[in-house]
Amino acid sequence: MTIHIQEVIPRDGFQMEKKFITTEDKIKTINRINRTGVSKIEVTSFVSPKAVPQLSDAEEVAKNIERNDDVTYVGLVANLRGAERAADARLDEINLVMSASASHNKKNVNKTHEESLAEFSKIADFVKGSGMKINGTVATAFGCPFEGAISEEAVMDFIRKYIDLGMDSITLADTTGMANPNQIKRFITDVKAHFEDTPLTLHLHDTRGMGLANLLAGIEAGVTRFDSAIGGIGGCPFAPGASGNICTEDVVHMLGEMGIPHNVDLDELIAISKDLPDIIGRSDYPGQVVKAGKVSDLHEF
Repeated sequence: MTIHIQEVIPRDGFQMEKKFITTEDKIKTINRINRTGVSKIEVTSFVSPKAVPQLSDAEEVAKNIERNDDVTYVGLVANLRGAERAADARLDEINLVMSASASHNKKNVNKTHEESLAEFSKIADFVKGSGMKINGTVATAFGCPFEGAISEEAVMDFIRKYIDLGMDSITLADTTGMANPNQIKRFITDVKAHFEDTPLTLHLHDTRGMGLANLLAGIEAGVTRFDSAIGGIGGCPFAPGASGNICTEDVVHMLGEMGIPHNVDLDELIAISKDLPDIIGRSDYPGQVVKAGKVSDLHEF
């Protein structure tokens, strides 16, 4: 079972940064990630620049990156106009997000569940026959900072609705790092039993230090696709305490040390991570391997 890493720093990582990251640096970073062996790159977000000013250059970035036939290029969209922009930029896939929590959905996209699903239906009709795929993300699938626990039945119902709309794959997101390994293993086992033919991704945050443990629980439950961000940066701008995607180089280092198959070049990830301070203007990001080195890096006695 090979684990596939899906890199989200260009969107979910950069969107939280206060310093505006230049379009040139975004493109250069994506072009470097292209060569690491990740299977997907979430390139940008086609949303209002007023909502996420950091990604106001979405078209310019998406249209000017190098393309690798082995990589799927993804853009997050919030409405039909965003889907049209992603199609014009020739992306392979769009990612639609609705929160299982009604409160978080209102805070995140200013829509009720019914309004989100109605918009998704329009997008699905637009995409039909275009060759572009749709991934449906259920955010706050393992807990909400406003509402607390989210019932597994509610999340299952959203997955069914996504599939009924024709979505090609599903992501379950632990948006604010509220999940624990037992919860992940139990719920993902149920999800895979009900939707075994639908590709599933876990999008995990390390907000409370359980990200890598949750990833291992996901692997034990049969998940092979995980989102992560180089440096462990990022999060949702509209949820309290949503910092910290799981860190790509830390994930890949752990997989390698455990002998779990993957196709990602750890040294290249570390090299990109070491250059992050010049790109984001700070060095206090969560990644650990970039600071401590690999366990195989020995020192003079």
